[in-house]
Amino acid sequence: MAYTTIKKPSDYFNTVLYTGNGSTQSITGVGFQPDWVWMKDRDSGTLHHVLVDAVRGTTKAIYSNLTASEENQSGSLTAFNSDGFSIGNMNDVNINGDNFVSWNWLGANGTASNTDGNTASTVSVNTTSGFSIVSYTGTGANATVGHGLGVAPKMIIIKNRIDAVNWEVGHDSIGWTKKLRLNTTDAETVDNGAFNDTAPTSSVFSLGNNGTSNGSGDNMIAYCFAEVKGFSKFGSYVGNLNDDGPFVYTGFKPAWVMVKDATTGEDWFMYDNRRPSYNYNHYLRANTNGTEVTTDNWVDFLSNGFKLRKGQTGTNSSGDTYIYMAFAEEPLVGDNPATAR
Repeated sequence: MAYTTIKKPSDYFNTVLYTGNGSTQSITGVGFQPDWVWMKDRDSGTLHHVLVDAVRGTTKAIYSNLTASEENQSGSLTAFNSDGFSIGNMNDVNINGDNFVSWNWLGANGTASNTDGNTASTVSVNTTSGFSIVSYTGTGANATVGHGLGVAPKMIIIKNRIDAVNWEVGHDSIGWTKKLRLNTTDAETVDNGAFNDTAPTSSVFSLGNNGTSNGSGDNMIAYCFAEVKGFSKFGSYVGNLNDDGPFVYTGFKPAWVMVKDATTGEDWFMYDNRRPSYNYNHYLRANTNGTEVTTDNWVDFLSNGFKLRKGQTGTNSSGDTYIYMAFAEEPLVGDNPATAR
């Protein structure tokens, strides 16, 4: 499948900041009706990342920093709206006076059945942006699941909705015989039970017999990402522990980057272009409920990628391989190219 060049990345992914009011409110400014919303309190070190998607449904919360199963939280995200979403009084998404960030992805604004694999799935797919949300029931045995993208995904994030178990992450740069865990600092591990030692195809991804990614009879959710020129990139780099760190070419000016050391136990560092700081050095960590941290210029977002500016272990340890996922603010392709810094 040939993807259409995306002229305005914020039509498909956007970061929005808001302040909690402890009651109910509608968050606007997303620019589209999101199908996946990831929220985090920036000020609190006790409140969790909350992820809600339109396939599982409103108020169905899962937490990137926990093993916890899906919870029906009536005060979490209560509606997906044409320009954002509505939230209730759940502290994790709306405690009074705290600063919050929401990361928003566009799917299909609807669902479809998919029978490409030997396990049926329900999907919300945006083939333009290379993003799909996939719901399926685990089999406890080797299986394939249709994702609907039309090209092979480069990264897949899976959570068992029923059991309190780890998240599973597959990434093309470490190969599909290995996995990472979104809720931990664990380095990559070899595990044929996660993705059955099989790379995804243009129609399906493969699963082994792990309960975390394929628990028998369990409801599962997967977030699948294919690479789209000028919009998204899923790759790796090798650190050098130097203040003149690696430059990572993405082909666009990043709006959002998440980095994980695959070699050593480190956090999942999350940066975006909306949280104020010189060169975007406010970070959160997907695997912890910690507060937002301000650093001294660790990462520099450039017109065609990002550069590591600090010799430290979290994102730039000598000889370690780091995987990343990145989404664009402005592309270098099409009619709306980025300008140099």
